[in-house]
Amino acid sequence: MLSNHRLAVARGLRVLGLTRLMLVATTATACDLCAIYRAADARGEYSSGINVSLAQQYIPFHTEQFGGTRFERPDAETLDRAMTHVVVGWNATETLGFSANLPIVHVRYDYNQISDGFTPVRTRGSDTGLGDLALVGRWQAWNRSTAEKGVVLNVLGGIKLPTGDADALDLQADSIDRYESIVGPGHDHDALGQVLSGIHLHDLALGSGSVDGIVGLAGQFRSKRVFLNHQWQYYIRTEGAGNYRFANEFIASGGPGAFLWLSKSGSFSLQFNTVYDSRGSDQYRGRESVHTGLTAWYAGPQCVLTLGGSFSCVASVDIPLQITARGFQNVPDYRLNGSLNWRF
Repeated sequence: MLSNHRLAVARGLRVLGLTRLMLVATTATACDLCAIYRAADARGEYSSGINVSLAQQYIPFHTEQFGGTRFERPDAETLDRAMTHVVVGWNATETLGFSANLPIVHVRYDYNQISDGFTPVRTRGSDTGLGDLALVGRWQAWNRSTAEKGVVLNVLGGIKLPTGDADALDLQADSIDRYESIVGPGHDHDALGQVLSGIHLHDLALGSGSVDGIVGLAGQFRSKRVFLNHQWQYYIRTEGAGNYRFANEFIASGGPGAFLWLSKSGSFSLQFNTVYDSRGSDQYRGRESVHTGLTAWYAGPQCVLTLGGSFSCVASVDIPLQITARGFQNVPDYRLNGSLNWRF
């Protein structure tokens, strides 16, 4: 029979979060796997049953970059994005599970909108609505675990559906059409018109209007109180509203951690996370957008608290180490993540 200490370790490791909630600077996209499986793992991913989570993320885009270099001006533009993920999961067995993630997106903006392709108009306001629904499945491909050590590998895959409001993309298409009606087709509206603003209409879209694919891997190694988690995910994008196609995106995250408190009543773990986020240039009618695409590195702490066998909460912060954006863009100042999770 295992000792009380070993039982506490095993219980804590079952509820350890593998992944973390991350956000991109475009629409409600690359947080779907993270929101679902970080929350699911913190509740006990490998136990059958129903899981419900509320995950919140907040990102201020107050830093302007031009050509990958910080750009400062007196009338700086700002964009704030907050997302609440409502996640419902069902584990049919320990090795097979399914989740649905419906984000509620709120954006607040203050920027120079290029309404006719030439003239900047200072625009302030906010918008709230549903984002794009993600349906994701999990298959446990490998699990070699004891009370002392363990290695687990999950394969993730799913689809994102266009349930979010993508009117901003249609407005952007109208703006480009007006510009081309004046100067003729083939001119780079994105370079000549939007260069006056680091915030573009596609940044304000709550949804993409596209059906996209999601694939990923989530792995964990642990030894007693020490663990190492990693997740890799890739988003395959298609053309959506306004003939706009967001770029494919690759995200990798994870790092080492340890349990600082373990008992029969719960656990507390602290992890040092790093995040790598890379996406290419978006496209409009097959032409590349010169003010999209970036490569970013983040790092910060993540803590997971579990109480009893059915409740947990997760909190983390992503601090930018390096962000290199293409063209003129507003990039994140930091990213705050948190979630409340229940298992039934």
